[in-house]
Amino acid sequence: MTLPFDGAISAFYQTHAPDEIREQIKSADKDDVLDAGYPYGDRMRRSDYEKALEALQVELVKLQAWAKSSNARVAIVFEGRDAAGKGGTIKRFRENLNPRGARVVALSKPSDTELTQWYFQRYIDHLPSGGEIVFYDRSWYNRGVVEKVFGFCNDRQREHFFAQVPEFERLLVDEGVHLFKIWLNVGRAEQLRRFLQRESDPLKQWKLSWIDVEGLSRWHDYSDAIGETLKRTHTRHAPWTIVRSDDKRRARLAAIRTVLGALDYDRKDNRAIGSVDPLICAGPEIWDA
Repeated sequence: MTLPFDGAISAFYQTHAPDEIREQIKSADKDDVLDAGYPYGDRMRRSDYEKALEALQVELVKLQAWAKSSNARVAIVFEGRDAAGKGGTIKRFRENLNPRGARVVALSKPSDTELTQWYFQRYIDHLPSGGEIVFYDRSWYNRGVVEKVFGFCNDRQREHFFAQVPEFERLLVDEGVHLFKIWLNVGRAEQLRRFLQRESDPLKQWKLSWIDVEGLSRWHDYSDAIGETLKRTHTRHAPWTIVRSDDKRRARLAAIRTVLGALDYDRKDNRAIGSVDPLICAGPEIWDA
């Protein structure tokens, strides 16, 4: 089987990954959580996860019905390290929703025309209309992290972004948009394990990009950019929710519960929603570089 990028991820694992990361991956069982700092040693049991997820998806259907009837606008921004589970979490949010009112926005790199526009302009074009829930699979926060790490913006442009983003988000909230910012964080060993799985799975190889490959050796640059971005853009009107996603099952439930718990929709069942686990889902204070 031909591996994407000529097997660059396997090569990194074999020759460049830190010894402790390689050993963690090599010695772990399938359901082991690799990050020693994660509060649980094993993944959540599938039966418990599926039972909880089904109840939450019933609540999401109620939420969408409320949004449609009230013309509410909901925008959920998903950010995180590569392979942190953004796409999978969004998929579980939308699984039973009417796709006409639950859109995913996953923008590619800006066109030549978009490069001449105000930085936020192309994201504004995709904001929710009345009755819509919009999921941003990456967002304007590319400038805070990825563009910084890879030199796609200069320091002046990034500082301009940091100066404008709190007010930009304040305008959205003042306009009545229900804005959620969710950062999915994953440990270094788990990230590399997921990349290796994608590399060897023909059905998942499409998820890999050269950014993923190049980013493997820039873990600490990412950490610095992420830490600064969270610190400078966590505001009272648009706070960050950090979800530790080394266990995808717990992470998905936590993200869904965060959104459901914050909105006052019709026929809301708080018992079905349950409580958010503060050990894996809280503010930037649980960010772990």
